[in-house]
Amino acid sequence: MKAEQSSQPRRADARRNRARVLEAATAAFASDGLLVPLDEIARRAGVGAGTVYRHFPTKEALFEAVILHRVRSLVTEAEDLAAAEEPGEAFFGFIDHMTRESAAKRDLIDALAGSGVDVTANLREINRELCDAIAHLLTRAQRAGVVRSDIGITHFMALLRAAFLATYQSDGAEELTGGIMAVVCDGLRTRNASPRAPHRGGDVPG
Repeated sequence: MKAEQSSQPRRADARRNRARVLEAATAAFASDGLLVPLDEIARRAGVGAGTVYRHFPTKEALFEAVILHRVRSLVTEAEDLAAAEEPGEAFFGFIDHMTRESAAKRDLIDALAGSGVDVTANLREINRELCDAIAHLLTRAQRAGVVRSDIGITHFMALLRAAFLATYQSDGAEELTGGIMAVVCDGLRTRNASPRAPHRGGDVPG
C-alpha cells in the first residue's frame, strides 16, 4: 500500500512536468519552428533536459504532440464551416484564418509544408484530414458558383504551401503572406462573385 501511495505523487509530478514541457514547446515551436533545441525547451519549461527526453525521446516526437493539437483545431473549424449558409464566405473566411495562423506560428508552416519535418504517420493523417476538410469547403464554394471550377484541391494546397514557404522567414510575415493570399483568392473567384473585403493585414509592402 505504501509503495502504491508513494508512486501517486511521482505520477502526478510526471504529468505536471509533461504539461510544462508541452506548454513551453508550443510557444517555442510557434515562434521558431523546428529550429529550437530541446535544451532550450527544457530551460523554458523549468525542467532538466533528461525530463524532456523521458517524455519525448526526439524533437520530432515533441513536435508531433504539439502540432497534432494545432492542426486538429483547424480541421475542427473547417468541419464546422461545412454546412455554412454561404459557401463562399465559409471557404475564403477559413483560408484567411488559416493564413493568419500559419504566418504567426512557424510550427504550422513546418507541418503543412513539410519543411525539415520527419513526418510520421500521425502527422500525415492529420494533414490529410485538413486537406479533405478544405477540399469540402472548396467544392461547396465551386458548386455555389463563387470559386472557379478549374482548380482542384491538389493545386490549391500547392498554392498555400508556396505562399507559406515564400514568406517563411520574412519580416512582417503575416502582412506579406496575407497580401499574397489575397491575390490568390481574387484569382480563384468567378466573375459573378462578390468583391472581397480588404485584407486585415493591410497592403503588401512595396
